[in-house]
Amino acid sequence: MTDTSPYGTYAPTGLVARIAERTQKLPEQSWRARRMAMFLRRLAISMLRGRPLDVERYGARMRLHPYNNNCEKKVLFTPQFFDPQERALLKQRLADDAVFLDIGANIGAYALFVAAFTGPRARILAVEPQPDVFDRLTFNIGQNPFGTVKAIACAVADKGGELTLFIDPRNRGESSVKIVGTHKNATVRVPAVTLVDLCRSERIERIDAIKLDVEGAEDLILEPFLRDAPASLLPSLLIIENGADQWQTDLQSLLHQYGYRQIARTRLNLMFERTDGVRPA
Repeated sequence: MTDTSPYGTYAPTGLVARIAERTQKLPEQSWRARRMAMFLRRLAISMLRGRPLDVERYGARMRLHPYNNNCEKKVLFTPQFFDPQERALLKQRLADDAVFLDIGANIGAYALFVAAFTGPRARILAVEPQPDVFDRLTFNIGQNPFGTVKAIACAVADKGGELTLFIDPRNRGESSVKIVGTHKNATVRVPAVTLVDLCRSERIERIDAIKLDVEGAEDLILEPFLRDAPASLLPSLLIIENGADQWQTDLQSLLHQYGYRQIARTRLNLMFERTDGVRPA
């Protein structure tokens, strides 16, 4: 269960605060800086002794637990290293009234980042199936005044019902509906919906951008969505984790058939924009 003590209870102090301040200023492109950040991060985590920290990142308040979740480690100590190109693209492309779906939202870094720069007419869905991580997500959303982010506790998959989620105990961000890694995974049964059904139930009629990070199950979600969704619902922008070695479909070719072109590639993600409204025959 997530600690629900008031925000600020775990404000950084002393050497931990100085380390967090230092690591945030390290340059993104420097290999030496990244090595230093990892060393300082390990030092700070050892000093925390299991406690979270309450911080502001990307214009949003968050309580971060830097122990079994790489996302939280990065956002806490080196937010500048966390998907900078992807975040820059979203900030460039999304309007004040954007509709943004964060699928595999984790603790809400993307969702809250978008909420911080869009306006009160934006709609942001943060979808996260892991119960413990979902608790952290809802806590973080609740510490902010945006009013545009809705957390949804389910998995998105190729069919509705209930499915088994495989949880990586060393890194919660690598949990998936597919078996991931070679280590022993914990499992939990979670509700699942298709992306089309999710949009229908939430009365989503247009999507400006989707961030999809589901550890190799991106094809399971997108193939039926592209096939079944009305053309008006296909997102203008897609940011997906590059899980090509786990996909059972040539997802990049499929996206091309639906009018998408790849506009960028980073170490972890692929970015596509839709340039053609014509659906394949």
